[in-house]
Amino acid sequence: MQSIIVIVGPTGVGKTQLSIALAHELDAEIINADSMQVYKGLDIGTAKIKEDEKEGIVHHLLDIVDVNDNYSVFDYQRDCRKIIEDITNRGKRVIIVGGTGLYIKAALFDYHFQEGTLQEDFHNLSNAEILNLIKQHHGNSDIHINNRQRLIRSLNKCLNNEKYTKEGNKPLYPLKIIGLSMERSLLYERINQRVEKMIENGLIEEVRYFYDNNVRSKPLISGIGYKEIYEYFDGNLTKEEAISQIKQNSRHYAKRQFTFFNNQMNVKWFTIDDNNFTKTIDIIYNELKK
Repeated sequence: MQSIIVIVGPTGVGKTQLSIALAHELDAEIINADSMQVYKGLDIGTAKIKEDEKEGIVHHLLDIVDVNDNYSVFDYQRDCRKIIEDITNRGKRVIIVGGTGLYIKAALFDYHFQEGTLQEDFHNLSNAEILNLIKQHHGNSDIHINNRQRLIRSLNKCLNNEKYTKEGNKPLYPLKIIGLSMERSLLYERINQRVEKMIENGLIEEVRYFYDNNVRSKPLISGIGYKEIYEYFDGNLTKEEAISQIKQNSRHYAKRQFTFFNNQMNVKWFTIDDNNFTKTIDIIYNELKK
């Protein structure tokens, strides 16, 4: 089996553009690994790829779940592995692209969940918020606030009242994990501009549809870009405060993504050339050919 190409990195760094370019070069199909992009109708706030931007490349695990339905890490693991098998059986390469680290880890590594249990990544919560929820269940916790993965595991156990049957770091497939990074201040500025562009493109109107239909499911009340606008509609924030919080929460999420990928996976990092992204693509493609 040829190596699965995994493209990771923080929000807004250019993973989608790289995945399309490599898919053309490698005759590959792309599997989404963004936990919010699986939901139908959450398009602008998740920066979901548009149909014309796919350039004819087949994409999987986009727009597969109604916002009122739960889609867990266990569900993603099952679905992603089936699609990997299908793609490789047809003789094509697999590219997995996204920023939800736990989805990628669960699908590609030796993780075993008990069927039916809820396994969440809590990407929308800070470490302090996760720890506070654990303490609401246990009353106490000796987990260090900076140990995010232990916090996530502990909170999942609290919510399920069950345990993982097994957790491992052994990859199940040959992998080449490519990480995109850029200088932190430039990334944060790009994230801020991206949020402004989302507002211009109709993010508030996108959220208004669900709000007016009284949809208060988990993706909408906890997802970055959605929960803040719900707070605005509820009268708890001004429009300007909501936009500012989306930017801030997106920057914090990007920082957590860097931490996860650095600690959890063997990533080959590439600093993008913001003025000539094609050059970055060429460098990465040549690296993959080695």
